[in-house]
Amino acid sequence: MKKRGKIRYIFSFVSLAVLLAVLIFWNINAGSVSVSIGDVFRILFRREGDETARNIIWSIRLPRILAALILGGALSVSGFLLQTFFNNPIAGPFVLGISSGAKLTVALTMIFLLGKGLTAGSAVMILAAFVGSLISMGFVLLVSRKVRNMSMLVICGVMIGYICSAVTDFVVTFADDSNIVNLHNWSQGSFSGMNWNNVFLMAVVVFIALVLAFFLSKPMNAYQLGEAYARNMGVNISRFRVELILLSSVLSACVTAFAGPISFVGIAVPQLMKNLLKTAKPILVIPACFLGGAVFCLFCDLIARTVFSPTELSISSVTAVFGAPVVLYVMINRKRG
Repeated sequence: MKKRGKIRYIFSFVSLAVLLAVLIFWNINAGSVSVSIGDVFRILFRREGDETARNIIWSIRLPRILAALILGGALSVSGFLLQTFFNNPIAGPFVLGISSGAKLTVALTMIFLLGKGLTAGSAVMILAAFVGSLISMGFVLLVSRKVRNMSMLVICGVMIGYICSAVTDFVVTFADDSNIVNLHNWSQGSFSGMNWNNVFLMAVVVFIALVLAFFLSKPMNAYQLGEAYARNMGVNISRFRVELILLSSVLSACVTAFAGPISFVGIAVPQLMKNLLKTAKPILVIPACFLGGAVFCLFCDLIARTVFSPTELSISSVTAVFGAPVVLYVMINRKRG
């Protein structure tokens, strides 16, 4: 049985890695300017080829691809951490209103700074999104003390999300500055407009958060077996919960700061990965979630860019199409169980 499990794990990770590689090259190749696979290899590994194609790949497509990869993985891991915290398969940054809270604080920060003639750097946006994530999470935690029913908690999270989104849309709609009006596209969710500085900063933040999440693998494994069991195993429950909240908030805040709110990735991908691996062990699910989130977001971004080209769909619209059925399936199976 153990041997069969190991074969499944190896097969799953190899399959995800192959899918990721295929989607990276597919995304590089696809677009208004098509570049052959041969030219892609020459441009990437030899720095040769047409100058226009090189600029398109190195300045536009690669930063966007890496952003989708990093942020998609971060959002998926954030969802897994929240599902572990609430012991609920449909808990996620978007559903619980955490992404919407981050969106609101980022929008307000940018409006305030632009009103003063200043520009918001990436670090400032991440910090603002983190504060918004924590505020939204705080509301959800307060509600969770009053409401024991997890379905009601999710509904309260959705309501918090709607309130934050409505306020954000109101502020963005009536903004005078053209730069603020451009926030509308960001508020719908998009990986466009990424540059190498953005990619470097998000990579650093997400990498640190993932390393810290790995350190929590053992406590998470114990926590999944019950709070009493985890406490008997020496887990400091109060500190552990704070660490989970902070890590999930950092990851979701990083995504929202750069790409806006993205729906259903944080719920659907962890469920798909647990079904693929046939285990919920954090030491395996965390890397699988990162790879799965990267694959999912690269695939959705490819569709968003190309299906109705030159019109680009919001990434949240596409992730909802593929993610919502997974959530419905999980909810139906949970009711049967």
